[in-house]
Formats: sequence, structure tokens, C-alpha cells
Amino acid sequence: MPRIGVHIMEIYNFFFSNTELIIFGILLLAFIYQIYFYSRYLNGVLRLKRKIKNNKVSFSTEQPPVSVIICAKDESENLKKFLPFVLQQAYPNYEVIVINDGSTDQTKDLLTELCKDYPNLRTTFVPIGANNLSTKKLGLTLGIKAAQNEWLLFIDADCMPEDRYWIARLARNFNKNTEFVLGYGSYFQKEGFVNRLITYDTLFVGLQYLGMAYAGKPYMGVGRNMAYRKETFFKNKGFASTLNLQSGDDDLMVNKAANKSNTKIEIAQDSITCSEPNTTYKSWFYQKERHLSVSSYYTAKSKFRLALEPLSRGFFYASFLLALVFGNPITMISTGVLFFIRLLVQILIINRSSKHFGERNYFLTLMLFDIFLPLVSLYILTIGRITSNGKSNRWK
Repeated sequence: MPRIGVHIMEIYNFFFSNTELIIFGILLLAFIYQIYFYSRYLNGVLRLKRKIKNNKVSFSTEQPPVSVIICAKDESENLKKFLPFVLQQAYPNYEVIVINDGSTDQTKDLLTELCKDYPNLRTTFVPIGANNLSTKKLGLTLGIKAAQNEWLLFIDADCMPEDRYWIARLARNFNKNTEFVLGYGSYFQKEGFVNRLITYDTLFVGLQYLGMAYAGKPYMGVGRNMAYRKETFFKNKGFASTLNLQSGDDDLMVNKAANKSNTKIEIAQDSITCSEPNTTYKSWFYQKERHLSVSSYYTAKSKFRLALEPLSRGFFYASFLLALVFGNPITMISTGVLFFIRLLVQILIINRSSKHFGERNYFLTLMLFDIFLPLVSLYILTIGRITSNGKSNRWK
């Protein structure tokens, strides 16, 4: 037996150099984690979909009263277009509270008129010139305090539910143990490369936070489609610890208080909300920068899990290229097989999930975005933080 081991090592040393073995070893480890990540987390929506189809998921039949909270700043056109979809939900008992966050457009007049037609609409406001870095958090706090119901649903002013059963779908997850319900928020599809980039990024992030929550590791939600208890908000002292931050009214609340036993996800097609997308790369970049600006305040476990995926992705691509340059034919073929398997897994999971949410398919652009988006995030989290020096002070 010892002689067999020696012969195997001699064969390895004959066909593979130490450099090749190291490169291929890194590639293999990165490949294994990437497959695990896609199967464990990004595939979560599809796993839950199968369980629901096979009647292995139980939902509550109760429909407790809910309060829908919307904070708006100079959003009169969007409110005029989208607010009626929220006010006309097929749900027996709910109120809609719109907080006018110091708007200087026609928001106040529009809300006054809408209140005449919709008795379930209530309004409050943040005074113009309020001395808070995040007046949105102040506005949301005022709305939450004014809410008459325990369950709070959140949606943005430039956003609409895609169906009249949006509230009902989220509400079917409400039970005595649930404190958070996370939904999927998409963007309207437009023509052009920038919109394709935005919708892919939104889909990937959505599959990630929904999948991690489904796996018992919730770390964020989006304020345009989520719900939590009023009691939970005050138990965790609301936004008191994040008032010094421009962003984080949604993800930091989830990151702080959500766990595997109190969090559910809702993936039904009629639970989706859809928002107006940015139309230029620059505006999308600023939005991405704002979202990432609070990631350093996530828990250590969340930051570790979130760092592993792009790190393993980077090692995968880097070792793939090195193997093609320095590898022999056997190494190159093995490398190509691993690359193809990962790409196939990506295409299947991403596009099947995208189809479920009514999004577009990604093939040629998938690899481009797969490489480009982590580089954007890396730039924002390193060089971008140094050069911005706190200049990004956008409301949303």
C-alpha cells in the first residue's frame, strides 16, 4: 500500500507542477462554495415554491388589521400614479398612513383630495427644516406612532403592488411567532443596458436576502416590501441607534432584530411590489452607494456570510484565468468543466427564479454582471468611501 501512494504522487508530479496544483486547489474550493451558495441560498425561493405547490407550507387564515406606512418627499406625481393601488387592496381592515416629509411640490394638496375619496387614508408630516440627518427615519417613526394597528407594512411612494392581494399575501404569514415578513421588490422593465443591469442586481440581491432568511439567516429586507410588528419596532428602540445614518431604515432593522424563528418570506407573484428604476448609470451608482453605506453596521455574522460569496467568486475567476495560462491540457479541461458546471447552475437558478417573479432572462449578460457588480461594490466599499467623504446625502 505505501508503494501505491508513492506511485500516485509520482504520477501527479509528472503531470502537474506545484503551481498548477495550488491554482487548481483554490479553484476547486471556490467552486465548491459557489455551488453551495447557489444551492443553499439563491435557490431558496424555488425550494419554497415547490413546498407551497406540494401543500407542505401552512398559512394563517386570519386577517388581522394592518397599517401601511409610506414616507414621501416631493413625490406628488408618483403618489398620484401609485397610491390608489395601495388604497384599493382586497383586504378587510387596513389603513394607509402617508407621511409628507417636508415636500415642496403638490403632495399636500393631492393627499387632501385623496382623503375625501378614501376613508382609510390618513396623513401626517415632517416639518420643513426638521433638524435630522435622516428625516425619512423621523417620518417613518411618526407614521408608526400614529398607526392604529399592530402589524405594519412598508412600501415606497414610487412603488406599487402588482396585485390587489399584496396585503393579503403578506398577512397570511402573520402568526404569534412571526415578527418580520420579507417580500420581493422589483423594478419596472425598460429598454436599455442600464435597466438590465439594475433588474439583474435587484434580482440577485433579492434572491440572496430571501434565500438567507428562508435558511434561517435573515440579514436585510427592503423598505418597499416588508412587514413587521409595531411592538418589535419599539422593543428595539426604533431607529434610535441609526439616526446618525442617512440610510438603513429597512435593512438595519431586520439585521438587528430578525432571526430564524421570527422571520418569514413571501414569494407569491401577487405579493411583489414594483418601483420606478433609475434611468442613468450615475443615479443607480449613487443608490448602490447609499445602500452599501450601512453594511458596515451589520452584525459580524452577516458581514462574514456576505463577504464569502464575492470573495469566493473572485478567487474562482482569478484561479480560472491562471489555470488557463499556466495549466497543462488536463488542468485546462478540468478547469473548463468546473466553469461550465457553475455557469449552468447559475443560469438555471437565476432564470427560473427570474421567471417566477416575472423578470427577464439573463444569458450573455449574466457573466458580465457576475464579474462587474462585485467590482462596483468593492470600489464603493474601499476607494469610494475615501473619495465620497460623506458627500452622499440623498433622501432615498
